[in-house]
Amino acid sequence: MGMAEQPLVACHDCDLLQREPLLPQGGVARCRRCGATLLRSHPQSTERALACTLGALFLFVLANVFPIVGLKLSGDFVQTTLLGAAQVMYRNDMRLVAGLVLVTTFVAPLTQMLAMTYLLLPACLGRRPPQARRVFRGMTLIQPWSMLEVFVLGILVALVKLAHLAIVVPGIALWSFGGVMLLMAAATAAFDARDLWTRLEAAR
Repeated sequence: MGMAEQPLVACHDCDLLQREPLLPQGGVARCRRCGATLLRSHPQSTERALACTLGALFLFVLANVFPIVGLKLSGDFVQTTLLGAAQVMYRNDMRLVAGLVLVTTFVAPLTQMLAMTYLLLPACLGRRPPQARRVFRGMTLIQPWSMLEVFVLGILVALVKLAHLAIVVPGIALWSFGGVMLLMAAATAAFDARDLWTRLEAAR
């Protein structure tokens, strides 16, 4: 590919428009003006992102099947799942809070993981899924609404405050949510949109 045929890329720091260089595996391209990182070649980024996403999806199922936490208070033992907690809040006239919990900790993360799987799995198999661009745009729009990190942090703070009032028993779901959070962070770090679209374009 000649210099004139190479696509243009804009620096996200100084907006300098420059030609996209061909990178070797593990190579890094930096802006000519400010030195900011423009592109980074991640070896097997698509495979690593897919592996982390599938692992996160498996743990997400566990996190929504098993109870998050159990409380032993005055001889009574109470436990609930994430969806059960949202349902209780809805019934107690906290519909806005219930909706936010449902969207940010269930709908958005699940949609993001399914969208990433929909794009990454065919790319690894050398195929192009239908409506790939629309799915990618939807995944980009829904990603800011996925707030598992905030949810897990809030649960940990609540457990610390409840420790002197009741016996707190962390459930399988709590550990699973922690695993989902770590795996999705790893999947996002490994995800390389440039490599993904290169594979999808070649699979036409």
